[in-house]
Amino acid sequence: MKLKKLTQTALCAVVPATAVAPFALTSCTPKDAKADKPNVIFILMDDAGYGDFSCYGQTRTQTPNIDALAESGIRFTDMYTNCPVSAPSRGCLMTGLHMGHAQIRDNINLGGPTNTLTWDDRIIDTTPEVEGQMGLEAGTPTLATKMKEAGYATGMVGKWGLGGPVSGSAPWDMGFDFYYGCICQRLAHNYYPLYMWKNGQKEYINDPATLTLPGTRLDKGADLYDIASYDKFSKGKTYAPDKMFDNVVEFVQQNSDRPFFLMWTTPIPHSPLQAPQQWVDRYVERYGDETPLDESKCNLGGFPHNYYPCRYPHATYSAMISYIDNQIGMLVEELKRLGVYENTLIIVTSDNGPANNASSPTEWMDSAAPFRCGKGWGKRTLKEGGIRMPFVASYPAKIKGGQVCDHIGYFADIMPTLCSLAGVDSPQTDGVSLAPILTGNADKQAEHEYLYWEFPDRGGQIAVRWGNWKGIIENMHARNRTMQLYDISTASKEVESADRDVAAQHPEIVERMWGYIEQSHVHPLIPKFQIDITRK
Repeated sequence: MKLKKLTQTALCAVVPATAVAPFALTSCTPKDAKADKPNVIFILMDDAGYGDFSCYGQTRTQTPNIDALAESGIRFTDMYTNCPVSAPSRGCLMTGLHMGHAQIRDNINLGGPTNTLTWDDRIIDTTPEVEGQMGLEAGTPTLATKMKEAGYATGMVGKWGLGGPVSGSAPWDMGFDFYYGCICQRLAHNYYPLYMWKNGQKEYINDPATLTLPGTRLDKGADLYDIASYDKFSKGKTYAPDKMFDNVVEFVQQNSDRPFFLMWTTPIPHSPLQAPQQWVDRYVERYGDETPLDESKCNLGGFPHNYYPCRYPHATYSAMISYIDNQIGMLVEELKRLGVYENTLIIVTSDNGPANNASSPTEWMDSAAPFRCGKGWGKRTLKEGGIRMPFVASYPAKIKGGQVCDHIGYFADIMPTLCSLAGVDSPQTDGVSLAPILTGNADKQAEHEYLYWEFPDRGGQIAVRWGNWKGIIENMHARNRTMQLYDISTASKEVESADRDVAAQHPEIVERMWGYIEQSHVHPLIPKFQIDITRK
């Protein structure tokens, strides 16, 4: 593991971080540098790829505020999620267990007694048992329960995805003192939903009479190239991420005099393509005219709905990321105003790699660069584009800025890391604490012997990383047991191409990786989660 100085060309912001901020620019006061425990803000984006931030090489979308955090702290190059889809990724993050031990290993939507899956906000509103996804078991130690044990105020704002409001696994059941957002992933994937949850109560933010449910089309005869044709999807409505940010700021303000732990789990930039028009317009100026995303092109195939049509798909995707980047900048300024910035650990990352549907133009954006994305390469795969994550950490009181770190780790590490920083014992996990790196003691950092992944979807997949070697087995449900082996020391789009497979030349490494698989996999009881790892 090496730390080196980051050389980076300063990038101009799309708009200054203070352009829409209600806060004045201030310098931080010295009081926070003396605090015993750091505040922690963990910002988890949804479907953002390794290459979606300009500090990771993105040349189209501008992310000056995330870049500034990287410049003030550490940009990790070899950090991974534990799963290439949302709910299990978040479950692993919350518990510190990798996918061979995890309770949740794929997305499972709740459908109530009749297993009826609906995407209609109005039906979900009146049928609480169908809202949400499979939850964690009661009593499971989570990041929130451990930080609460350490004396922290605990809050989450954004998407949950780990249990419905009556499942016993809502955020307020799992250690969070404060929650605001969409508990159910299906509701989170409409940026103008009917309601949000706040501390166990619904807050209605849009009129049910004006809802445009998934699958809503343009009016008959509407001109695809006329921006006014799209008014019904957003005009006069409340954009949920605006409300989320208000609650992020409120939580920080109310808890600035004590240690606080905040998870900001924004749904951005997950489909559908929806952003405030003023942000879209800035990228229309950069990209020029575009071919609209017609609803006929955004059918997800196999899902009971479409996403929404979009006049400027490329500009809107960039606008979504720049929008949240701007909010991150405003949050930093508020932390400075409150005098707690220096003693706040801020982490920015994503739950999994970029999506590959028409409503996420990630191939045009090169969102997983330098790795490949698109069908079979990004989200829902164990290829690097599906699991290698952007990961930026800023902690001014302890971290010397401008560093790049090639430590190999993943989300299972967050539980022991935060427990160490908070001064509380960690539960048993599959992680390694990153506290030495984050407190200026990188020479004492422990290393993983290997990283392990499994994912039962898309034919059944398993992957192992050992040093610079990565083994991957696909189509396991079809009894394929042939491991592909790649040297991933050089990151590129071709790193996992078939002609780079060197398994035949290194049978001893393949055998070693099979040993890691066998010692990492605990067979789950739920059929959807099962992968048969027997070799014959």
